Amino acid sequence: MARESAEATRIMVAVNQSSIKGYPHASISSRTAFEWAVTKLVRSNVTGFRLLFVHAQVPDEDAFDDMDSIYASPEDFKNMKERDKIRGLHLLEYFVERSHQYGIPCEAWIRKGDPKEVICNEVKNVHPDLLVVGSRGLGPFQRVFVGTVSEFCVKHVECPVITIKRRPDEIPRDPIDD
Repeated sequence: MARESAEATRIMVAVNQSSIKGYPHASISSRTAFEWAVTKLVRSNVTGFRLLFVHAQVPDEDAFDDMDSIYASPEDFKNMKERDKIRGLHLLEYFVERSHQYGIPCEAWIRKGDPKEVICNEVKNVHPDLLVVGSRGLGPFQRVFVGTVSEFCVKHVECPVITIKRRPDEIPRDPIDD
């Protein structure tokens, strides 16, 4: 379906939580990608753009680290799922509130699964004009074992992709942390 020229440019921003333990906030890369999109693309033309935030929620592999016992009850699993849901909503709330502070219309949603697959599927389903993703700046060794969502998206999504690197002063001691 052809879109009218007066329709807002839809920018999908893939966001994630910080991987630093005990820090359930937006990652450095997500915040940097969002701020770049706002300052470099949207600027003062807030009515010409619509931000689409997607968060790929990966099941918490370390969930049992937070428990006192190795034995888990059905209630433990229910609590973990509820905690993950709350963290995901808290993350999206951050970006929605920031968008509203700038006066930019937006939408936000959570999908469960591998971020690479989730983002590619959401681009296929939503058809944004542009995808903006943050990059942690992993070195060649870390990329082999961790892989990068941004590189995968550049190769596989069906729209233009802008990858935003962190500034040198934003890089934590451990490059895996974000």
